[in-house]
Amino acid sequence: MSRIDGKIIITTGGTQGVGEAVAIHAAERGAAGVVLCGRQEEKGKAVAARIEELGCQSLYVPADLSINDDCRKVVQACDEKFGRVDGLVNAAADTNRASLDEMTPEFWDYLFAVNVRGPFLLTQESVKIMKREKISGSIVNILSVAAYCGLPTLPAYAATKGALATFSKNIANSLRQFQIRVNGINLGWTDTPAEHDIQKKAGKPADWLESAEAASPFGRLLKSADVAKLCMYLLSEESGILTGSNMDYSQRVMGVFPPDAVNPGR
Repeated sequence: MSRIDGKIIITTGGTQGVGEAVAIHAAERGAAGVVLCGRQEEKGKAVAARIEELGCQSLYVPADLSINDDCRKVVQACDEKFGRVDGLVNAAADTNRASLDEMTPEFWDYLFAVNVRGPFLLTQESVKIMKREKISGSIVNILSVAAYCGLPTLPAYAATKGALATFSKNIANSLRQFQIRVNGINLGWTDTPAEHDIQKKAGKPADWLESAEAASPFGRLLKSADVAKLCMYLLSEESGILTGSNMDYSQRVMGVFPPDAVNPGR
């Protein structure tokens, strides 16, 4: 079990799903403080209260990651309360869908603002503090296997995750000299509240998750807790000098042809 004793962790999207799981797991694994952000204030305060119950200091910062100042405000609030940043998990993302024909420039720009510019600003501000305090920090970017291609309804989302994947590798290289590590996790199909909303909007039946899991090789979808555990490893000393890696976390192996493409009708 990876420990992050004494570390101060920032996680975005901390009001639900993967971000919430990261925040709770950080507290359970020994973090001294957890800063979480999100737009849902009631949920954010509830998660912060749960972290405090686990004996870890916490701070919820209301933030819209499409707004530059809000991104900077999250890290500044962490600095004011704790005076340091040891780890950053960029878990928040807008997953709204639109096909090429449906998509507007405004939709494209908004997704890039939240999914790429937001993590850039949070990383920039966090790294300033890590350098100032001479901290060998760790940054984890939550990516998606959609970056390899994605569904026809995900051109903008897929493009944002591809951009963030390349950004992760680039800064991993540039930050090596400061012993600041950067890694990414390419998530496959994950059971989150946001995914439930998407399936509902798509008109899927209420038992879509049961059907999806029954058809999955491992009998279930990826869970937020699965992702949080991997994040703890990447934030901890156990991951050693691992940096610049974007790991696929999915039940599919990228590059393998679907069986139907090879054996139609099977």
